Amino acid sequence: MAENKVADVIDIGKLIKKIYSKRKLFLYKVWPTTFIVSCLYIICIPRYYTSEARLVPELGSSIGGGGLGSLAASFGFNLDNPEGGDAITPMLYPDLMEDNGFVANLFNIHVKSSDGEIATNYYDYLKNHQKHPWWSAVTKWIGGIVKSIIPKAEVPSPESGVGGKRSPYWLTEEEEGIANIVRNAIMLTLNDKTGVISITTKAQDPLVSKILADSVQVYLQEFITAYRTNKARVDVTHYEELTRQALEEYLRSSEEYSKFNDANKGVVMASIQTKMDNMLKDMQVKYTTYTTMTAQYESSKAKLQERTPAFTQLKGASVNVKPAGPKRMIFVILMLILSTMVTIVVIFRHDLTKIITIRNS
Repeated sequence: MAENKVADVIDIGKLIKKIYSKRKLFLYKVWPTTFIVSCLYIICIPRYYTSEARLVPELGSSIGGGGLGSLAASFGFNLDNPEGGDAITPMLYPDLMEDNGFVANLFNIHVKSSDGEIATNYYDYLKNHQKHPWWSAVTKWIGGIVKSIIPKAEVPSPESGVGGKRSPYWLTEEEEGIANIVRNAIMLTLNDKTGVISITTKAQDPLVSKILADSVQVYLQEFITAYRTNKARVDVTHYEELTRQALEEYLRSSEEYSKFNDANKGVVMASIQTKMDNMLKDMQVKYTTYTTMTAQYESSKAKLQERTPAFTQLKGASVNVKPAGPKRMIFVILMLILSTMVTIVVIFRHDLTKIITIRNS
């Protein structure tokens, strides 16, 4: 019985007739108002441009391969070469944007606008050369009033480190806000099947977006290179120091032997000969140590070169003439559709209430 009542209530023809009877509401009120408000809103949103660069870092040899290795890599673990492999797989490179140290390095990137009027660092560009919608000034003004009324807890100022440089992990409130803007403007993605790293940047100027993509690519390559060669560079420094010490000991031993030999030339005493033989053996041992350390040093340099990754650029960043967003026409159309749906719901609110009541009875 309830189903029949519902069927009687839901009449598509009546619904269409009722909507048509309200056509003046849509034509003269809803759609014009929505169109004007949407246009006024979206025009105030600054346009932005994007740029993209793609590169492939050389990966180490794989001995753990197979399905298990691929499965582990998808979770950020590395089963390839477990004794000397990388602790950080390429899957985790996009997470670098969460690190303040990496983001803070981008503050000093020198950027230039396409019209040549702006030439400054990226931090200053984001702080002083951005376009904002008019209501952001209002909200900022209101926020200032609220802050002046409500006392804020005092936060210690960041301390300067060596050479006057502050730690990137202790930023001011303003710097933290800029860092978050940088994170939203740069996106690193990795194709886990092909290993291609995509760098997508966003800025209000097309040239700035391109410069930013190029700079992030350089910083990323430097990070990957520094990380993958870290142990090899430590080994090179270690064996270089050992080689230097071995050479100094050999030269000192050789000099002492030469002086003792010159001072006792022609002496046939057994004690002198024994001491001379011992000094000669010691000098030979030190020379052997020196040649061994030299070989180790050269080997460590070869390993450093082997560990240094090569990068293949698949796509260079370009200056895009057309803005990437906001899509003004699409936004206005979506707002018109949304306002139409909301208006229809309002028109049929009593009918919907009646249907719901019938279904629950």
